Amino acid sequence: MTLKELVKNIECEISKPGEIEIKGIAYDSRKVREGYLFVAIKGFETDGHKYIESAIKNGAVAVLGEEDIQGDFTYVRVKNSRRALAMCGAEFYSHPERKLKIIGITGTNGKTTTSYLIRQILMLKGIRCDLIGTNQTIIGDEVIESSRTTPESLDLFELFAKMADCGGEYVAMEVSSHSLELDRVYGVEFETAILTNITQDHLDFHKTMDNYARAKAKLFAVSKSCAINMDADYADLCIKNANGNVLTYSIKEDSLIRAKNVEMSERGVIFDIERNGESAKMRLGIPGEFSVYNALASICACINIGMETEDIQKGLVLAKSIKGRIEVVHTNTPYTVIIDYAHTPDGLENIISAVRAFAKGRVITVFGCGGNRDATKRPQMGAIAEKLSDIAIVTSDNPRCENPDDIIKDILDGMKKDNHTVVSKRRDAIKHAMQIAKEDDIIILAGKGHETYQEIEHIKHDFDERVVIKEILAEI
Repeated sequence: MTLKELVKNIECEISKPGEIEIKGIAYDSRKVREGYLFVAIKGFETDGHKYIESAIKNGAVAVLGEEDIQGDFTYVRVKNSRRALAMCGAEFYSHPERKLKIIGITGTNGKTTTSYLIRQILMLKGIRCDLIGTNQTIIGDEVIESSRTTPESLDLFELFAKMADCGGEYVAMEVSSHSLELDRVYGVEFETAILTNITQDHLDFHKTMDNYARAKAKLFAVSKSCAINMDADYADLCIKNANGNVLTYSIKEDSLIRAKNVEMSERGVIFDIERNGESAKMRLGIPGEFSVYNALASICACINIGMETEDIQKGLVLAKSIKGRIEVVHTNTPYTVIIDYAHTPDGLENIISAVRAFAKGRVITVFGCGGNRDATKRPQMGAIAEKLSDIAIVTSDNPRCENPDDIIKDILDGMKKDNHTVVSKRRDAIKHAMQIAKEDDIIILAGKGHETYQEIEHIKHDFDERVVIKEILAEI
C-alpha cells in the first residue's frame, strides 16, 4: 500500500509527495522495520516525536506526526496523530471492523464478566464470538494474554483483521474510558454497546467524575444500539449521547428490562424478566447482586442483536464463572478462599457484600491499592473493607513506583475500628489470613484477580495467588 492510499481520508500536509510503498506501521520506534510508517503520538511519560530519528535509523520511510518537524525524510503532518493512527490502521488492514459485529462494554466494574457471558451465550448457540478484554484476547481457539483492557488502535485493527480472516462474526470487547478518551477505538462502529455502571476510578487520569463519565458516554454515540443500566450514575448522560436504539435495564428503577423476584444464594442468582409481555426466568451460577446486573447487561446485548429469549436462558444457565472474578480456589480446607479482581470502592463493596450473603462463618478480606493510581479511593476502600468484613488485612497490591507503606497509610486513613491489621507483604498477608481462618470462614483476596504478577518499580514479579495458596498450604 502506498503512503497516498494510506492517508487518503486524512487531512494532512506531506513534505515530500511521492509514491512511497508502506510495508507496515508502528507507533513505537523500537518496532519500526524497513519500509514502515512511524506514527509519533504524545504519551503520558514521553512524546513519540522525540524518537523520529531512531525510527528513521530503524528503516522508517515516512513519519506522521503533529509537530512542525523539518528533516530529510517524508513527513506527514496532521492535527491529531492518535486519530490518524486509527485511520491508518483501519486502511492498512482493509477495514476489518466493517466485516465484524462488535459489541462494546464500558463501565467501572463488570466489563470482563459481561463480555465472557455474552461470548458464552453466543457460542452455545453456535455463533462465533471472539473476545478482547482485560484478561485476554480470544480469536477462535487462540488465546492471547492482554497487556491492557483495550489495545491501541493500530493493534486493535490488527486483531480485528485476524478475527475477520479466520471467519469471525461477533466480537465482545471491553472499552475502557482511557481508550475512548485517547481515540483507541476511533472509527469503529459498534453493533451494540453496554453501560454496566460508573463509580469512582481512574481519577488520576480523568481528574473528575464528570470527565470520567463523559469519556464513557462517547461509546454510545458510535453504536447502532445500546443497553444502559438505569441504576447507574450518569445513565441519563449515556442515553443522551446515544444515536441508536436504547434498551434500558434495572433492578431498582423503571426500565424496559427489569429483574424481578430476585433470589440469591451461594449457588448463584435466579430472577424473572419481562419481554414482549411475557415473563422468563433467568439463572446464572455466579453469586451476588452484581451478577444480576452482569446477566441483565448480557441479556440486553443479546436482545439488541436479535437473539431469542430461550437461547439467552440456555446460554446463561450454562455459563461458567470467570478467572479472577469471585473465583473459588480449591484448598481442601474447612474454610474457603475466593480470588476477585475488585480494585475500586464499588467493586470491593460488591464482592464483600456478595460473600456476606452466603457466608456461614467470618469474612476475612485481604486487600491493598495500586500505586501511581487514583489515591482518593484508598481511604474509601479501607472504610468499606473494615465495615463489611469481620477481619480486614491491609497489604500491598501493585505498588508500582510508590512506597507500599505510603499506600497503606492512605488506606488506614479511612479505617477507624479495631478489626483490621496490616501485613505489608502480600504473600505474608495471605498466609496470615489462612492461619487464622476457621471452619466456614471465607477469605477474600481482593485486587489481583486474573493477574499473575506483582508490579514493583517497573518490574513484574511472578505472583499468581493460586500458586501462592498452594505453596502456603504446604507450609502450614
